Amino acid sequence: MAIDDWLLAQHLSGKHPPTLRFYTWSPAAISLGYHQRQYPEFWENLIWQGEKLDVVRRSTGGRAVLHQGDLTYTVVTSGLNGVDAKRLVARHRLQTYQKICEFLIQGWRSLGVELNYGTAGRGYIHNPNCFGTATGADLVLPDGAKLIGSAQLRRAGAILQHGSIRLRQDAELFTQIFGSQSWTQVQLPEYLSLEIIITALMAAASYCFDIELVVQPLSSSEWEEILG
Repeated sequence: MAIDDWLLAQHLSGKHPPTLRFYTWSPAAISLGYHQRQYPEFWENLIWQGEKLDVVRRSTGGRAVLHQGDLTYTVVTSGLNGVDAKRLVARHRLQTYQKICEFLIQGWRSLGVELNYGTAGRGYIHNPNCFGTATGADLVLPDGAKLIGSAQLRRAGAILQHGSIRLRQDAELFTQIFGSQSWTQVQLPEYLSLEIIITALMAAASYCFDIELVVQPLSSSEWEEILG
C-alpha cells in the first residue's frame, strides 16, 4: 500500500498519469483504516501457514480488512467529469465511488457475476470488520454477501481509491480474526483465476473510462524511492 501512496504523490506532482493497479499479499496481512485506533491485541500475534500476519495501517478510511485469498485494486486519478473532488460532501463522495466502481460492476458482469451497491448506514463504524457491513461505497452479490470493500483518500483534487475483492479466503483464519458470526461464504465460479479476473477488469476500465491502458512495471529507481 506504500506504492499506492507513492502513486498518488507522483500523480499530484504531475509525474505520473492516472493509474490502475492490482496486487495480492504475501505474507497475509490485516490492514486497518486510517482512523481505526482500537483492535484486538491478539491480532499482533497471529500465525498463518507458518508466517506471522502483518498488521498495517492504510492511508484510507474504513475498517479492518484481511488480505488473504483476496485481490486488491487501486485507482489513482483526478479530474473526474461531473464530480468536484475538492469539495466532497457526502453525496459527492458517493458519486466518486460510483463513478470509479462502474468498471468493477461491468468487469464482473462480463464474467457472469452481478454486483449491486450496499445499503448500510453509519453504523458500520461500530464493526471492526470491513466485510461485516456493506455501505453505498461497497459492492455485494445477489445473495447479499459483500464481494468488494473500497476506501478513498482525497487530496488536492486527486483521488486514491483502493479496495479488497474477496475471492477464496480461508474460513478458519477469517473467523479466528473476526469471529464466527462475521463469516459469509462468497460463491464464485471455480474457473475464475486471478488472470481471468484482472483481464476482465482491465478491459472494463478501458471501456468505462475511455482510456488505453499501458502495462508498466516499476523501475528499480522507483522501487528505491518507494522503499527509501
